[in-house]
Amino acid sequence: MMSQPRLTDRKFITVFIFATTLFLMWGLLHSMSDSLNKDFQDILKISKLQSGYVQFSVFGAYFVMSVPAGYFLRKFGYKPGILLGLGLFAAGTFLFIPAANTASFTFFRIALFIIGCGMATLETVAHPFAAALGDQRSSDRRLNFAQSFNAIGTIIGPAIASQFLFNKEGDHVAGLEPVKVLYAGIGFVILVIAMLFALIKIPSLSEIHHVPVTATDESFNIDTAPRKKLIHHRHFVCAAIAQFFNVAAQAGTWAFFINYGTDIMGYSKFDAVRNMSIFMLMMAIGRFVGTYLMKFVEPQKLLAGFAAGSVLMCIIVAQKFGMVSYIALMMINFFFSIMFPTIYSLGLKNLGSQTEQASSFIAMGVVGGAVFPLLMGTVANHDVAKAYYLPIICYFVIFLFGLKFFKVQHVTGKADEKEK
Repeated sequence: MMSQPRLTDRKFITVFIFATTLFLMWGLLHSMSDSLNKDFQDILKISKLQSGYVQFSVFGAYFVMSVPAGYFLRKFGYKPGILLGLGLFAAGTFLFIPAANTASFTFFRIALFIIGCGMATLETVAHPFAAALGDQRSSDRRLNFAQSFNAIGTIIGPAIASQFLFNKEGDHVAGLEPVKVLYAGIGFVILVIAMLFALIKIPSLSEIHHVPVTATDESFNIDTAPRKKLIHHRHFVCAAIAQFFNVAAQAGTWAFFINYGTDIMGYSKFDAVRNMSIFMLMMAIGRFVGTYLMKFVEPQKLLAGFAAGSVLMCIIVAQKFGMVSYIALMMINFFFSIMFPTIYSLGLKNLGSQTEQASSFIAMGVVGGAVFPLLMGTVANHDVAKAYYLPIICYFVIFLFGLKFFKVQHVTGKADEKEK
């Protein structure tokens, strides 16, 4: 029986801690942007459909920035890539100051787009970076563990937003001034993290994706990976497609969570935003549970099972069964939890020196989050509960990826053998 590889090596512990901090920060900003949906609807007098452009601005940046970030990563390496991402991140948060002063939704969207460029750069760099910090056989567990702190960030984000932006009656506090102060403070924290990270020495990772594994592990064939063009790795192509639908479902589900609480459940805005922290807690629990289960269950099979759970929860949410549906809405995030990091790590397997390029394309698939909230917003303008039928399409695609379309193909010098 093969022994389980360590989560990470001792020499990488300090660097891995900083990597998990990056995951936490963009989780915090992602969830806070979802809190802004309801905020902008009330303060700037825009519709649910228009508020979907908050997610369009953030996730649209992934489509623009992911490939350039991948090129930057290949040319300059992990550390400069992370510092570039943090710099863009901070610049976007500081732009909230003039945006709030002018009360311009367009200016806010520009600031969110630049934040999204920072997120795209960090995700393009941080996922292969975290995957590289140890044995590749444990990369699924390592990415899910790091993404667990991303989930913790999504818990902190709505909790901060509810305290800064709303009073207990659900009324907005003092216009857009708290928004400006909040994002400026986050920008300062990001700059501190960037300065500390600049001082850390990163061990050499140049050969980490080529480390051989035992022949009995059928998921890997590292030594032969570079012989095959990236587009011919079916598991990578399918992962990029699955990630598009995965983030589409995530963005839509998160964007209208607060609206479901106020419109369907009758909560005040303060309580609906506060409940979003519980919603995000479910994702954190799911990631820790998923990380543990992957010691016993193959990641792709667990992914398919969680996707099936999400489909069932979406159906219950759309029925408006009161608290039962609201709990099901919370459970969507539990089942969603492992999807992003697991799809990412499955897509990067067996790619050798092409790993960084593949990461940029999988990150570009996050543009799905720019499109789907607009579609859900169109339905949500009439019935926010019925809008939750739409993510079922996305979760079914992920289910198929985990159950059928993920398979790392062994490479030969000739054309690949057809699957039996």
